[in-house]
Amino acid sequence: MYEGERTQREAARSLARLLPRVAQAFADAGGSADDWTVFEQRLRREWPRLFALLLGLYGTQYDFFYHLEQLLLAMAQSWCERPVWLKQRDAAREADTEWFQSERMMGGVLYVDRFCGTLNRLREFIPYFKELGFTYLHLMPLFEAPEGNNDGGYAVSSYRRINPQIGTTAELAGLARELDAAGISLVLDFVFNHTSDEHEWARRAQAGDPDYQEFYFLFPDRSMPDAYERTLREIFPTVRRGSFTWRPDMQRWVWTTFNSFQWDLNYANPAVFRAMAGEMLFLANLGIAVLRLDAVPFIWKRLGTNCENQPEAHQIIQAFNAIARIAAPALLFKSEAIVHPDDVLSYISPWECQLSYNPLLMALLWESLATREVKLLAHSLSHRFRLPAGCAWINYLRSHDDIGWTFDDNDARAVGIDPWGHRQFLNTFYTGRFPGSFARGLPFQENPDTGDARVSGTLASLAGLEQALGSGDPNQIDIAIRRILLLHSVILSIGGIPLIYVGDEVGTLNDYRYVTDPTKAADSRWVHRPKRNQAAMDQRHDTTTVAGRIFGELVRLIRLRAQLPALRDGGMEIARSENRHVLAYVRQSGSQRVFVLANFSEYSQTIAGNLLRMYGPGNELFDLVGERTVSANEALILAPYQFVWLTPER
Repeated sequence: MYEGERTQREAARSLARLLPRVAQAFADAGGSADDWTVFEQRLRREWPRLFALLLGLYGTQYDFFYHLEQLLLAMAQSWCERPVWLKQRDAAREADTEWFQSERMMGGVLYVDRFCGTLNRLREFIPYFKELGFTYLHLMPLFEAPEGNNDGGYAVSSYRRINPQIGTTAELAGLARELDAAGISLVLDFVFNHTSDEHEWARRAQAGDPDYQEFYFLFPDRSMPDAYERTLREIFPTVRRGSFTWRPDMQRWVWTTFNSFQWDLNYANPAVFRAMAGEMLFLANLGIAVLRLDAVPFIWKRLGTNCENQPEAHQIIQAFNAIARIAAPALLFKSEAIVHPDDVLSYISPWECQLSYNPLLMALLWESLATREVKLLAHSLSHRFRLPAGCAWINYLRSHDDIGWTFDDNDARAVGIDPWGHRQFLNTFYTGRFPGSFARGLPFQENPDTGDARVSGTLASLAGLEQALGSGDPNQIDIAIRRILLLHSVILSIGGIPLIYVGDEVGTLNDYRYVTDPTKAADSRWVHRPKRNQAAMDQRHDTTTVAGRIFGELVRLIRLRAQLPALRDGGMEIARSENRHVLAYVRQSGSQRVFVLANFSEYSQTIAGNLLRMYGPGNELFDLVGERTVSANEALILAPYQFVWLTPER
């Protein structure tokens, strides 16, 4: 008998044995017969996959079937408690599995406390989000976390209690429903690699509870930490050298990949997997539409490796995916894997993470802006952009985090670039140290041993607006605005879901006041996490202001995108522009075709007419952005940082 057939037989037998008890528990909890029928159908569909994954992860554990039964009971209980409106959304999105691949999808991301203070206050800004065309709103971590430095909320002390200064869990659930009624899907982080050292599980471990000590990696001496660290890379070298923290209260070393107050969870323990599955289903039942899976590469540890992107990490996420398909089918996963492009792609599939950040596009857009050349961007996208059916990129220009140069070294060498030297140049350029640089960024986590670093800064400051405003030169201000709009034009037209860090739409600059706060001063990422720029928002309809120019053009592009099915998620073909400064690509859906050209230089560039005839949809074209006719029988002149979206003549 083949191994797969044996596993399928075991899956069938286990379900037959466990199902009666689960059905009885569902009925005892007040679940209806109709709801049970729906649950059972989904369970039978997903069970072979879920069972095989869990068997591979935990099948050698003596109590494997106990954990399996408890997981089934928790799933049934969660479905029984799932609000009716969410069950209706489940059914609708199961019937329309491509709902998130529409040309109308538009995302925004913000910190609630930085933007407006509270969840209740955030409701007042729903009209603003709709004005921007948002159909997707990501709220950065807002759950209980330690006072002071908590890694921007990523040190979670409870997955079920909101930071009381921000609001309550009931208010979050109410906001989710109100956003849904406005056509906006709510996105939250699922910080499942680690908890804070103040989480209940960590406190029990600190108190000596052996069950909860097995939730983490605790070592009495340096022998095992030293063995692991021979192959680990340092993530926050300026915060703490190494990946382990000594806890004198426990007389133990604790695995802390990121900060000393963030304890890595031990997913080799099935109790950890089951506990986190329960937290995931709790969040899903609040009305969360998408969970951003934080730090996905790090969730499985193996001695002798860098403990990143291990096979079991994928199995764990796939198992969470199967659980969601059973008990919360409308829930999607978005992976946060800021690693090598090959590893980023490995997390993306309908059965793992349907969505993923696109760090390669983000990094190489900034690379092209600095070099004024698109050769690395075009070469990398030509073979690294395509995704499996049923999946989509989240295309962004910046986030709450730093910018790292995660391009592939061989891609760089293929176009004549030295990878190490180029990363040094980019760090120098975007921290304003390179002669003639327009950028005003700050270094993040410079490693004196390796020379590695990343970059912090708002989009506007990195794109030159801060420098231009300081000079008072209207020409430089105009050029900076053109850069900002050029970058947005690409994420709006290249396919996937565009994501705006709220504040960028009005040209928010770096906020250097973070250095006066002792809990933030050591983390330069706070320079691009400013409070709401209300003054700029008030100017958004005044096109004589910088904020108004950026906002007005950006909203116009967003509305234009929403009218172009060719820009929905799907195929993207890189075209050879024969001009090293101009990125060119084709978007097509059905009979509609759009040819995009983007000039990454501050000088005018010429595109030959034969290129327009080769890739463009006809001899007479219409530039949707400039609202003008373009003839493919003559050369096209692109002004500095100009972009065009070409379709057949109207």
